[in-house]
Amino acid sequence: MKYRSLLGAAAGAALLLAAPAVPATADASESVIVDSVGRLAADGTVTLSGTYRCTGAAGPVFVSSNLSQDRPSVRHGIGGSRAVCDGAEHRWVNSGLTTAGSLHAGAARVEATLMELHPQGGLPLPRFHATRTQEVVLTEG
Repeated sequence: MKYRSLLGAAAGAALLLAAPAVPATADASESVIVDSVGRLAADGTVTLSGTYRCTGAAGPVFVSSNLSQDRPSVRHGIGGSRAVCDGAEHRWVNSGLTTAGSLHAGAARVEATLMELHPQGGLPLPRFHATRTQEVVLTEG
């Protein structure tokens, strides 16, 4: 009995992994931009910001961001915020607590993604509206 439930869980996971992501839109007017300066608080909280623009969303849309510094293979997830896809430019601000001392003031690389959970066949699948990787400067404060 134990093996059947494990087998069922594995089959379900395989189906989810095999489900293709909804392709990104080809609309050149969709974008996500990262401000060139981020803030690093003494407790390790990082705040990143920027602007975005998107259209035509059928499901909830989010702006996510991650940051790396010194070691590109180590990324810190820096929050996420809801987005409105009405064709207008909007501001986004994400904050996240990292381990104090794991980051420092100076150059860093931010990746921001504008992603929709697009309903397809009863499952919310990722639909990427825009991504951007950009060098920023973290400042203390």
